[in-house]
Amino acid sequence: MIIAIDGPSGAGKSTLGKMLAKELNLLYLDTGAMYRAVGLAVLESGVNFEEKEKIAEIAENSDIKLVGEPENLQIFLNGNDVSTDIRTNEVGQAASIVSTISEVRRILVEHQRTLGETAENGAVLDGRDIGSVVFPQADIKFFLTAKPEARARRRYEEDLARGRTVSYEQTFAEIKERDERDVSRADSPLMIAEDAVVIDTSELDLSEVFAQMMQIIEEKRSKASTNLTSNS
Repeated sequence: MIIAIDGPSGAGKSTLGKMLAKELNLLYLDTGAMYRAVGLAVLESGVNFEEKEKIAEIAENSDIKLVGEPENLQIFLNGNDVSTDIRTNEVGQAASIVSTISEVRRILVEHQRTLGETAENGAVLDGRDIGSVVFPQADIKFFLTAKPEARARRRYEEDLARGRTVSYEQTFAEIKERDERDVSRADSPLMIAEDAVVIDTSELDLSEVFAQMMQIIEEKRSKASTNLTSNS
């Protein structure tokens, strides 16, 4: 089973993706973390973000691994644990920039497909283009969204919990900038796949969204099982 979860920054994709993967015993792939790892690698290299060919080389030569259970997922970049380092706002903006580079997307999409296809029981992947580009044949596709104010509030509270000194106004501005970049990029822009289930999480807590998603998944599995039986 391949479950795709797409949506803008701060909609709850990563948290809910981890919850689903744990509940269903599936591999969890935080594709956004992979782009963040490349963004961090570029920042550390000192390469200018206008030098697309050099950035693509960095992506090609970066060894990115996702290790551990969904709720304790660790991100390794060239052998170093960067799980905390990639969560800064600076790296988030860097990830948004490198994700607009077609060659970088090609490299990471290929890696994501390999990981998903070789997973023992299947995988849950979240990102911006999972249902539309990475796995258009995914068994179930979700698109999580929320009002910018709600998403900025969540991200702001996450940053505070991690001990970062940021303002809500700054976080809101970064969310809006990220949204604009995600929907306007030429290669694989953020979009809702035709067969995706759209859930607005603005006024819902995580448990309510999780319950909705699980209900949809169980209905899909039940229908698939019925079809298999009738065709046997």
